[in-house]
Parts: sequence; C-alpha cells; structure tokens
Amino acid sequence: MCVKKIAGVLRAISGSDHPKNFTSAIIAAAGLSERFGGNVTKQMQKLCGIPVLVHTLKAYENTDCIHEIVIVARRDEIEYWEKIVKDFNISKVTKIVKGGETRQESVAKGLEAVDDRSKFVAIADGARCLTTPEQITDVCRSAYKYKAATAAHKSTDTVKIADKKGFIDSTADRETVWLAQTPQVFKTKLYRAASVITSGKKFEGTDDNSLVEFIGHPIRLVECGAQNIKITTYDDLAVAKGILEYRKENEPEIYYGSDAK
Repeated sequence: MCVKKIAGVLRAISGSDHPKNFTSAIIAAAGLSERFGGNVTKQMQKLCGIPVLVHTLKAYENTDCIHEIVIVARRDEIEYWEKIVKDFNISKVTKIVKGGETRQESVAKGLEAVDDRSKFVAIADGARCLTTPEQITDVCRSAYKYKAATAAHKSTDTVKIADKKGFIDSTADRETVWLAQTPQVFKTKLYRAASVITSGKKFEGTDDNSLVEFIGHPIRLVECGAQNIKITTYDDLAVAKGILEYRKENEPEIYYGSDAK
C-alpha cells in the first residue's frame, strides 16, 4: 500500500482533520447588545481580565482545524478590535469587516470575506466565549462527514409549548429537544447556496442552521454541554466567570483569562 493510502487510512481511523478541509471561522460580533444594556457592548465587556470576544477568538486561534478567522464587527469597534488582535497575538484573523443591519446580514458579509480556499465555514457568536477547541474540533469533524453540523446541548428540562395566551398547549418530547449553540459548521458552497436562496425568499432565520434547514439539508447535532453559554445579560457574565475560574484551577489548558482583577 502506498504512503498516501496509508496516511488516508490512519486519518480515517483516528478521526483526524483532512488537510484539504480549509476551514474559515466567521465570528459574529456586530450586535448592539440591546438586551445586555449599558454603554459598552457585551463583546467588549471584561471577563476575567480580558474582553469577552478575546476568549472566543483564543479558542478558535487554538483549534488546529481552523485556518482563518474573519471577525464581523460594528463599524465603530473595528479599530479597537484591530488593536486587540495585535495585542493578544491572534494570528489567524485575516479580516475584520463591518456588519449588517441583522445578524444574518452580518454573517453574509463575513462569508464574502473568507478565503477563496475555504471548504467549510464555522459560524460562531462572538459572545459565546466558553467554547473550547475540543468542541470546535468535534463539530468541524462532524461537518466534514455530513456537510453540516452544529454545537448543541440536549435539554435536561421539561419543555412546554405555549399557546398565544401564555398557557401550556403541549409538552415536547424531551428526548428530541436540543438547545442550539455555536459553532455551526457547513460546507462553504452549501451555506453560500442557502444564504442566496433564503435572501431571495426574504427568509430571516433565528440562527445559521435555519438557513440550511430551509433548503432541506440535514444537520448533525453535536453535544457540547451546558457550559457553552452565550453572554446575553450581566447574570451570564457572573456564570461565565465562575466557569472560567473553575477551568483555571482544573483545566488550565482551556483557560484564556488573565490574572487581572
């Protein structure tokens, strides 16, 4: 058996990332943080000494299967993030582009900016700052196999479906209920097609999975646990700080904070 075939067999057995899968991460960080409130957007809030977005960027920076990072930011924050990327040596960031009016538009702008070599796109919330390189890798590997995969967490709560008046209408089967997270990873051509089609249909999805669901392509769910939260309110910052402090003591390899108070 030739060397190339042996290498291919070993990759298949180990589940290693195929070198041809050039994967671009699009980090959506252009939101107004309306639910968070205050004068500073949530992506700029300090968490364990560094901005929330830096935690996210460091996770993707330290993921071997991610080849480039495109940040989609607010116009008035681009200069700030350019400096931050240099200060924290986030070397995989290739572009920082201005976002759109909606998250969907912002991701579309990020998609326009990815490298021509991009085979897969990993789309992530900039404020989902506790994602680990291991989780990113797991979702990417699943996407390499199924063309579409998403981070998610199987619900441990009983989920009630309400009617329009706010009363319980039915109870969902907990065995089939998952909470969507990011990254959401797709074959670049697939996501580009979904983006074009949904734009033409004036479809606004609640996440990037929704666009791919709209065109009928299956998406693999990948369990990423309850810690993979997104910062939405000040309460979430407190929860995230607790998780990061635990990691600092017990899992230092995935702790991206500083010793600043």
